[in-house]
Amino acid sequence: MNNQTFSLQPFPSTKSLPNLKIAGNISRNGNQFAIHYLLEGDLKEIAIALPSNTPSRKHELWKETCFEFFLGIKNSQQYWEFNLSPSGHWNVYRLDGYRQGMQKETAFENLPINVQNQADSLALALNVDLDKIISVEQAIEVAITTVIKDRDGKVTYWALTHRGTEADFHLRDSFIIKL
Repeated sequence: MNNQTFSLQPFPSTKSLPNLKIAGNISRNGNQFAIHYLLEGDLKEIAIALPSNTPSRKHELWKETCFEFFLGIKNSQQYWEFNLSPSGHWNVYRLDGYRQGMQKETAFENLPINVQNQADSLALALNVDLDKIISVEQAIEVAITTVIKDRDGKVTYWALTHRGTEADFHLRDSFIIKL
């Protein structure tokens, strides 16, 4: 079992940032993959979607507050983008290479996201079986990211590391967790 903690950093920019902290942990046990995010701080300032009674696959979740991670196979250009909304809506995309050949990953019919929303914290967790997309022997490289939209409509981009001159979650050298 490989278990690691993480802490996300906002992309350095001139925007004033709300007093937030985004941290969590990630693990892989065989092909059981788990990720837990904890967003803490002044959540009154953040636009957070209300929980949906019927969570489903939705496009463009990254335009709102959204927790994301990217899985790449070591020594392969191919990777997946997972979008997890606090509403419970989700999506998974498969890409052939850097921002290329993006399409809906049909191996997943639902993603069971667990969200716990409190006054000063939001916890989001996902446990998923990766058997449908990768084999258990394959080493994976992970980037963990979050898009935060405040009530004024300003967006900040959070990641483990920012390797580009602009916020770009798809840069492969930011997939720095190895599982």
